[in-house]
Amino acid sequence: MSDLNRIDFQAIALAALFEAALQVEKLATQGSRDKAVYTNLIDSLFVQNPRQPGDIYVQPLPDGLATLDDFLARGKRPGSHVDRYVHGLLYLQKKLAKSPGMLETIGARLAQAQHQKEHFGSEHDNLAANLAGIYSDTLSTFTFRIQVMGEMTYLQQTRIANQIRALLLAGIRAATFWRQMGGNRWQLLWTRKKLQASTQKLLQQARNG
Repeated sequence: MSDLNRIDFQAIALAALFEAALQVEKLATQGSRDKAVYTNLIDSLFVQNPRQPGDIYVQPLPDGLATLDDFLARGKRPGSHVDRYVHGLLYLQKKLAKSPGMLETIGARLAQAQHQKEHFGSEHDNLAANLAGIYSDTLSTFTFRIQVMGEMTYLQQTRIANQIRALLLAGIRAATFWRQMGGNRWQLLWTRKKLQASTQKLLQQARNG
C-alpha cells in the first residue's frame, strides 16, 4: 500500500466503517456475519500507531468499498439502515474525540482485552462480550445512541447483541482513522469525486487481488 495517497487512505477507512455497518445489519436481520470480515474488523481495535491502512486492515474490504461507492454515487438521496449506522458512528466518534477521559478508558480496557484476544482468538464469545461491555460502558452513555433495527429473534440473543456492539466499536475505530487521515464532513462534500475515483480503483484492486 506504499503507493497510496491520503485520499486512498480515507477511502479505505470509510470502507471499513461501511463494512462494520454492513456486518451489524447482517447480524441484526439474518443472525450471521462474515467470519473473515468480522475478524479483520475486530483485529483493527488492537492496532496501535498505524502508519498506513494495511497496518490496521490486513484483508481487502470489497463489500465496504462497493457500499461506499454506492453511497457516494447516491449523494443526498435516502439510503438504508447501513447509511444511518455510518452517520451515527461518525457522530459518536466526534463526541468521543472531545472526551479525553473516555478515550483513556477505552484504551486501557482494550489493552486488557488484548490478553484475552491472544488467549482465545478474535472470534471468541468472551472477547465479543468484553468489547461489547467497553462499548456499553462508554459510547452508550452519550445521549445519542445508535438504534439497531432488525429481527427481535436475533437482537434478543446475547451472543449476537455482543457481536453487534463489538462491531460498532470497530466502526468507531474506522471513523477515528478516517479523521486521522484528514477526513471530515466538508472534505467529504468537496472531494466526493476524488474519493469516489479512489474507491472504485481500490474496489477493482480488491476484486482482482
